[in-house]
Amino acid sequence: MVVLLLGAPGSGKGTQAKFLIDVLGIPQLSTGDMLRAAVKAETKLGQEAASFMKKGALVPDALVLGLIGERVTQADCKAGFILDGFPRNTAQADALEETLKAAGKQVDHVIAINVSENELIERLTGRRTCKNCGTGYHIKFQPPRVVGKCDKCSGELMQRNDDVESVIRDRLHIYATQTAPLLDYYGKKNVLRPISGVGQPSEVTERIRSALQG
Repeated sequence: MVVLLLGAPGSGKGTQAKFLIDVLGIPQLSTGDMLRAAVKAETKLGQEAASFMKKGALVPDALVLGLIGERVTQADCKAGFILDGFPRNTAQADALEETLKAAGKQVDHVIAINVSENELIERLTGRRTCKNCGTGYHIKFQPPRVVGKCDKCSGELMQRNDDVESVIRDRLHIYATQTAPLLDYYGKKNVLRPISGVGQPSEVTERIRSALQG
C-alpha cells in the first residue's frame, strides 16, 4: 500500500503519519529525512544534493526523485510506505508516477486532511515553545500551569517566528496555490480520500483507517 499525505500547515499531517506507521506497519518516507540521510552517508545523490543545500538553493526535483526511487526499493518498503512532503505540485506528481512505475509501484491512496483556515490559524498561532528545554505547549489546547512559563523548568515560553499570523497566512496561500491543485489531480485518478482533520488525533486516525479499508 502506497499512501500519500496531503494537508496544509497545521492540519496534523505529521501527527497522523506517526500514527499510521503503527496502524499500517509501513515506514514513513520524508523527503527531508531522505536528503539529510543521503548527505550524511555521502552517497552520489547525497553529494549532489549537498552542493545545492550549502548554497541555500532548492534541491532539484530530479535529485529528490532519484532518492525516492532508491528508497522505495529497500526491503522495509516491500509492503508499502507513507510518502510525506512530496509531491508539492502536479508536475512533481507526474514525475513521481513515473519513478514509482519504474519500481513496480503506484499511489494507492491520497489522504487529504481538511481543516478550515480559521482553525489552522488558531492551531499555529497558539503554539509556544520553552526557550530553555524546548517543551511545546498551546495556549488553548495544552496550556502551561502558569501563563508564559514552562511546567518542567519554569523557562520562558516563546512563539516561533513562523507561527506569527501574517507568516501563517502566507504559508497557507502558497499551499492553496501550489499544492491544493493536487486534490483535483488525484481526484481524477480515483485515489483521493478526503478526511476531516477536526477533533482528537485518534478520531482523525480512525477516519483515515476507515477510508483506507473502504
